[in-house]
Amino acid sequence: MKISENINESGSTVDMLINMGPQHPSTHGVFRLVLQLDGELIVDAEPHIGYLHRGSEKLCETESYSQVVTLFDRLDYVANLNSELAYCMAVEKLLELQIPDRAWYIRTILCELNRISSHMLFYGVYGLDVGAMTPVLYGFRERERIQSLFEQVTGARMMHNYIRIGGVKEDTPPEFNENLHAVVLELEKAIEECDELLTQNEAFLARTKNISCLTIEDAIDFGVTGPILRSTGLVEDVRISEPYGIYDRFDFGIPIGSTGDCWDRYYIRMQEMRESLSIIKQAIKQMEPGEVQAKMRRIVRPPKGECFVRTESPRGDLGVFLVSDGSQNPYRVKVRAPSFANLQAIKHMLEGVYVADAVVILGSLDIVLGEVDR
Repeated sequence: MKISENINESGSTVDMLINMGPQHPSTHGVFRLVLQLDGELIVDAEPHIGYLHRGSEKLCETESYSQVVTLFDRLDYVANLNSELAYCMAVEKLLELQIPDRAWYIRTILCELNRISSHMLFYGVYGLDVGAMTPVLYGFRERERIQSLFEQVTGARMMHNYIRIGGVKEDTPPEFNENLHAVVLELEKAIEECDELLTQNEAFLARTKNISCLTIEDAIDFGVTGPILRSTGLVEDVRISEPYGIYDRFDFGIPIGSTGDCWDRYYIRMQEMRESLSIIKQAIKQMEPGEVQAKMRRIVRPPKGECFVRTESPRGDLGVFLVSDGSQNPYRVKVRAPSFANLQAIKHMLEGVYVADAVVILGSLDIVLGEVDR
């Protein structure tokens, strides 16, 4: 804590500066906020990022196109498969590759499961942010089911390196459909349990309702996307506005909020888990046997050119700008990370609220610092 002057010559109090982080356990990563307080009210907030910077985008220039997938695994490290998909789609766009149908169904099922897994993590730790212990036990129980299924398919619980340029690494194991069906049934019950436990809890409502409301205009100005943007009442989802893969084959809804407060940001994610389950169930019915990898050269060398691809990750609009010079390494890779864009609104969202709400507001953004800092 840093206090420039507690009391001035007239005896009245003055603003106080306090550091929240970078080691604070509730900042969802190595992140620092410098808060200027007037009593218990936040007058100003200055975010400091960069503690987790690894130079991932620059490192992409030294790796072959196939190797870059592993670097994307480490951006949003709780939604690895969604990050892998965005990069592979960018390379495939340069190569003008046609991806086999079965590969797209496997990709979609795994990415929607990853969305649920990510939201379950949010659900659990957001409960901790507001002072509840039980939600994290429920959230991690369900996340564990999904991680175990991922391990059966990809060989890893995280950092999968499974979605590859042209398709996926290999077909699903023989028992995949049976195990997937069992996980879907469990998740359907679990989402309702999680909803009943926390959503209408009186203490939870008091901590989140009408706290740090964000308008549609402000959200757009700050470049906010994903559940946070939809919580303001704007219907915007890349899977609908710019359909990619096979999303145009599914019937699913886009949950939106009304006030853009912390509760809306939380509940949007609860509803999104239900919609993801709906997509998965439709994909299971539609998926047929077939190839899982496009026919292509072993060493990837896209023609000279550039492209930009957008996908809807659990945190919002994930974009990849890719430049090829015709060699086997990318010339330039730039990531439009939703966590980084969403974090730009934090200063605006914290002004005028109580310091006790700072962690609740930051938690509602659901940032991942690996993606923010890169």
